[in-house]
Amino acid sequence: MIGVNLLQVLALAIDTIMVGHLDNSLLTSLSFATQVIFLLLVVMMGLTIGTVATVARAYGARDIARVNHVLLQGTMLTIMVGVGVGIVGNLFAPQILLALGARPNALAGGLEFLRPMLAGTVFWYLVILYGAVMRGVGNTRIPFLVALLTTTLNTGINYLLIYGKLGFPALGIQGAAIGTVISQFVGAVLLGAILRRGMVADLRLPLRVERIDRVLARQLARIGTPAALDMLVLNASFLSIVGMLGRIDELAVAAHGVGLRIQALAFVPGLAISQATSALVGQALGAGNSDQARQVMRASILLCTAIMSVLALVLVVWAQPIVALFKVPANTPLSDFAVTWIRMLGYSMPLAGWQISMGGLLQGAGATQLSLRINLLSTLLFQIPASAILGFVVGWGAFGVWLAFPLSFVLRIWLTDRAYRSNVWAKVGVHA
Repeated sequence: MIGVNLLQVLALAIDTIMVGHLDNSLLTSLSFATQVIFLLLVVMMGLTIGTVATVARAYGARDIARVNHVLLQGTMLTIMVGVGVGIVGNLFAPQILLALGARPNALAGGLEFLRPMLAGTVFWYLVILYGAVMRGVGNTRIPFLVALLTTTLNTGINYLLIYGKLGFPALGIQGAAIGTVISQFVGAVLLGAILRRGMVADLRLPLRVERIDRVLARQLARIGTPAALDMLVLNASFLSIVGMLGRIDELAVAAHGVGLRIQALAFVPGLAISQATSALVGQALGAGNSDQARQVMRASILLCTAIMSVLALVLVVWAQPIVALFKVPANTPLSDFAVTWIRMLGYSMPLAGWQISMGGLLQGAGATQLSLRINLLSTLLFQIPASAILGFVVGWGAFGVWLAFPLSFVLRIWLTDRAYRSNVWAKVGVHA
């Protein structure tokens, strides 16, 4: 899982580095466009979390017929969601970017990247779904190998299309999006073929169209809707940061975009452990063993916190050399902003490791409403207001806006720990 997530975010980091070599000003456009992509991802993440929880419970109870039924239904729902997001996103892309605070010079570049990415949304969503289903039955090796292939392909195509090598047109930031979409298409086709041929034990994707199972769809919605809203709240926090930074200095927005690439890489081990925790907890509860779920939780917290603490030290100590990888000149306002944000991320990582692993428990148990309530309290009632107060009222600028991020994790940990100790999540059985 660490390998899969690392390769996914590495593709975004490579895009950023290649685009940054063209012109640092394009980093602002890329930052705004990426925020929109992750904002529109929330529906799919809700469907994915609901699917993993449902598949893992059925697999833990050895109900293989239900596992494959969820796989087929999930495929049809994902295609519907992906096509819908692609159409709606393209129709309203300029308005969304403007609402985030993108100025005319950033708007044009943002649309060049955003429109191709949205057109290929369905392929990315299918890759996410199929990887999640395989994770639910304990197979992460095949998604890793496919991600390794598609990331390599993405890097090569991007190099050709961004810079116009070997006779290809130099498309700049638009070339980065096209290369990414092509690699995602290849990944979706490969994973679909693997599932169609039954190459993963206990998984087989039939090549047919069924009526939507409304009972299953409601169950996925019951688990997935709070998870989607959870992601929406999380994105709202990042969007609010971008909006506040845009009113302080556009260079701070560009620095935030660079920092998000680093954050995505640094948080990979924690998120991977959280995802593994979710699958193992779901399997344990499906098998009727809540004590095993608690053992998974304890191991997850220890492992996740330890790894994230080591990575935190790397970010704090080597922030400047990390920023230099993006061809950002040292001792410039852009470099200073980026170093400040990366170090802030470093300080938050040990706390984030604890909270992320506990979030995996709640998702695996299907207790997504608990997770949503925790996020609402810590983000909407604390982080966003604190960013505004520290950044504008206190007058600390970008530093104050970013400072609220690590502070919010203290509240998140306390709330999540209370939810864990309440045992309301520990419901066993396939349909719990």
